[in-house]
Amino acid sequence: MFDGGGAQGGAGGFDMSALLAQAQEMQNQLMEAQANLENQEVEGTAGGGLVTALVSGTGELLSLTINPQAVDPDDTETLADLIVAAVRDASENAKEVAARAMGPLAGGLGGGLPGLGGGLPGLDAGGAGGSDGPVGGPGIGFANPGGTTGPSGQNPG
Repeated sequence: MFDGGGAQGGAGGFDMSALLAQAQEMQNQLMEAQANLENQEVEGTAGGGLVTALVSGTGELLSLTINPQAVDPDDTETLADLIVAAVRDASENAKEVAARAMGPLAGGLGGGLPGLGGGLPGLDAGGAGGSDGPVGGPGIGFANPGGTTGPSGQNPG
């Protein structure tokens, strides 16, 4: 009968305290990686550099630079498209940075721990953030402008 923890003798031994300590260490590393991402700045551009968006490593828009050559009062729709494309490009670049930073940590969760659903709360696979989906993709809550998510790699312009 399983006694709930401690080392079980023999080749099939199971040390619950070691498993919990490993899970705690992974959680600490994951939180540290998330904090580091918040401090990183990632750039995206559109229109050959006419519009540049700067986002944090977590996908928060920090600044937007528009070259005066991109401004045509008779064609604000093109400018709007360039802005959306630059923000999307920056967000995709931030996802890649996040995937590199979080990948080794998330990969260690494999199928997840029994009873935890295979994922960590608050991290999702590229949605609008805050869902309890499994970790493993680069997403940690990125959303396209307007709060909707869509297929990656579709930059207009």
